[in-house]
Amino acid sequence: MRQAGGSVPAARMMGATRPLVTYGLIAINLVIFVLTAAQAHSASNIGPGTSRVFFDGVLFGPLVEQGEYWRLFTSGFLHFSVIHVGLNMLTLYILGRDLEMAIGSKRFLGIYVTALFGGSAAVSVFSPDAATAGASGAIYGVMGGLLVAVLRAKLPAGQIVALIAINIVISLSIPNISLWAHLGGLAFGAAATAGVLMAPRWVLPEGRRTAAAASRVGWVSIVVLTLLAIAISAVAVAAV
Repeated sequence: MRQAGGSVPAARMMGATRPLVTYGLIAINLVIFVLTAAQAHSASNIGPGTSRVFFDGVLFGPLVEQGEYWRLFTSGFLHFSVIHVGLNMLTLYILGRDLEMAIGSKRFLGIYVTALFGGSAAVSVFSPDAATAGASGAIYGVMGGLLVAVLRAKLPAGQIVALIAINIVISLSIPNISLWAHLGGLAFGAAATAGVLMAPRWVLPEGRRTAAAASRVGWVSIVVLTLLAIAISAVAVAAV
């Protein structure tokens, strides 16, 4: 989906002039991929057994249960192959710019991180013994955020709904794709964006809906959802 600068005009006042966070995230993912590929001596077969950086950062429930909670975050910057990172970064480039330009760079980064932790939480609950990595959980959160932004702007949502549906079907159809990371990221990304764009109207009296107050509500939503995702992961891996 690409609707240039006018995709969510209702949120334009909060928007970024340039999608620098999107570009920064892509750069970070690519640099880390090059490092892991160099360690693995391959761009098509990277994993815990071939790259030390990958081994130390991949999401794996038993190691998280031992206290290695950084894996809930670092796994979102690791990829198994050039195709894996290429498809994820292309999708982030296409979708991330729209959402960042609509809601602003800081909010976009907050939502991205929340979705990343949300994807890790879902994996920790439903697939804790699988070694999981990739930015797709966070990217699904961007999809969910775009859907919320389009609905908030009262624009037709058919295109983004179809995109989400197609990607879920792909997740179900292709082996070794973490459906739970995708669904968790989608849910937490959508919820965080709703916290930014919609929660201020829900919780603030009409006379107190200033830009500063609305911003505080949005950030509280992002922080609470991120902490909730981390807590879910901690409880889930401890119960295994």
